[in-house]
Amino acid sequence: MSEKFNKIYTQSINNPEKFWQDASDDIFWFKKPTKILNKSNPPFYKWFEDGVTNTCYNALDFHIDQGNGKRIALIYDSPITGNKNKLTYEELRSKVSKFAGALKNQGVMKGDRVIIYMPMIPEAVIAMLACVRIGAIHSVVFGGFASNELASRIDDSKAKILVTASCGFEPGRTVEYKPLVDEAIKQAKHKIDKMILFQRAGYEVKLNAPKEVSWEEVTSNSQETDCIEMNSNEFAYILYTSGTTGTPKGIVRDTGGHIVALKWTMKNIYNIDEDDIWWSASDIGWIVGHSYIVYAPLFKGCTTVLFEGKPVGTPDAGAFWKIISDYKVKSLFTAPTAFRAIKKEDPDGKFFSKYNLSKFESLFLAGERADPDTIKWAENLLKVPVIDHWWQTETSWAISSNCTGIEMMKTKYGSACKAVPGYDVKIIKSDQTLAKPNEMGDIVVKLPLPPGTFPTLWNADKRYKENYMSNYDGYYQTYDAGHIDEDGYIWIMSRTDDIINVAGHRLSTGAIEEVLSEHQSVAECAVLGIADKLKGQLPIGLIVLKAGVDKDNETISKECIQMVRDKIGPVAAFKVAIVIKRLPKTRSGKILRGTIRKIADNVEYKMPPTIDDPVILDEIKKDLIKNNILKDG
Repeated sequence: MSEKFNKIYTQSINNPEKFWQDASDDIFWFKKPTKILNKSNPPFYKWFEDGVTNTCYNALDFHIDQGNGKRIALIYDSPITGNKNKLTYEELRSKVSKFAGALKNQGVMKGDRVIIYMPMIPEAVIAMLACVRIGAIHSVVFGGFASNELASRIDDSKAKILVTASCGFEPGRTVEYKPLVDEAIKQAKHKIDKMILFQRAGYEVKLNAPKEVSWEEVTSNSQETDCIEMNSNEFAYILYTSGTTGTPKGIVRDTGGHIVALKWTMKNIYNIDEDDIWWSASDIGWIVGHSYIVYAPLFKGCTTVLFEGKPVGTPDAGAFWKIISDYKVKSLFTAPTAFRAIKKEDPDGKFFSKYNLSKFESLFLAGERADPDTIKWAENLLKVPVIDHWWQTETSWAISSNCTGIEMMKTKYGSACKAVPGYDVKIIKSDQTLAKPNEMGDIVVKLPLPPGTFPTLWNADKRYKENYMSNYDGYYQTYDAGHIDEDGYIWIMSRTDDIINVAGHRLSTGAIEEVLSEHQSVAECAVLGIADKLKGQLPIGLIVLKAGVDKDNETISKECIQMVRDKIGPVAAFKVAIVIKRLPKTRSGKILRGTIRKIADNVEYKMPPTIDDPVILDEIKKDLIKNNILKDG
């Protein structure tokens, strides 16, 4: 069934240099590389090291040179403001090259860092592409992020310029950016040279010249500027993730490998061609936004959708179906949590029936584990393949997936399918031995990692080596745990710290969540291990119900507990399932299991800077007290 895929995958593992050299022929080079892989200084591998190219040229100019300048590059749709816009490749390049000229006028040179703190508007994409056009290194920080977190990124990157907007919009509220940015600049030890601010209509703010200038002012007298030549191993961007030490980790992306890998993925993983409409419902502040709102689709030359809205509440649970219908979207990529939110609000799919999705061919989910119940619900509704795939900020593209552009494989519910060409994935047990099929362990990738992944951390080679490359010699540690079955399918069960030890039995919280999510009343859930003097840890479940459920909470809890007992067994010692209103999440949709665990264990915790709504944690605390998990006071 997967003969074609297996042949391509084997080639990528047995002869990676030939495989990626062939892929590199599909992108534009000022100077084609002759040195494909430098392995002289592991784990610091270099791809295409003597190649010369430019990220923005591959995203825009290359397609215009091919005669495709009139093709739509970007569709912008904001149900919150009612604004919509379409930009062709020519129009987008004109705006990008003009803003690139504006950055140069402000003294930005090759290698300088530019922080972008923006909402989901075309100017955010323009700013990113303008930076890479002139060789500046952009660092996008999620718009609305806490001031202290923004300050830490200013300090670590030593940014020259900060590009922002007057505000962003969330359902029912306006997030004013200027006070957050002002406080961040005040807190930061490193002082930026200038702030460029885009004034959103009706929400203009006062600027303090000469340090603060408007987008309109800097572009009014700027000239369009050409792409500069970049060595393949020079950095395109820094994307920060929160580090456990309090210092953010700056994931860096090299220029050449990034273009080669991401362009390859659009056809081979997602089956997207140049005349297709692609939509990634994420945010440019996250890796999904970098890779699959901006760069990969533009490298491919297709049309990408930029959506300033939410799956529910802008205005209703039919928001996604409207976008797919209006723009004839072929494939959507989003987080499982988005579909769980839709399922919770509209379990019977009443909104779906209002729209025409005849052009829609596939749904891809990533960001956290997609429970089988959500996948089956989406399949039944959409009548298209629903594909759970797995990757990380560090890799920038999928480690495992159903590669629909190579060969469609069968779905195994709960699995993120097989390793993608380029990734040699293994499972290593705690005794450092390789696991057998279906044995649980740490998921690792044999070095070298393929192109487009992270070659190091920003100004932190030692941290890169110690954090990721030292625990298992010759392997990248993903910090995810799971197993690989006899057919080569990868099962991501939890983060490494979400493996719980109940009386000596290692259990995956993901496996218990899978059972809970099968209950007909459960919209979404989270399972975590809390400290127990007798058994070491005990699992508790937090469950959120679908809209319109009329069964009482106590009955649902008892049914959930019995389901876990029936499917996993008494060994799980699962005796607590608490019905709550909502789960605390990051703005990218990840459930804050670690924070909930700390609250339950009554240990000190830091308010996560990425939390969507801090009030939820107080609600969780009350629920834990009410259910005798946590003592009051």
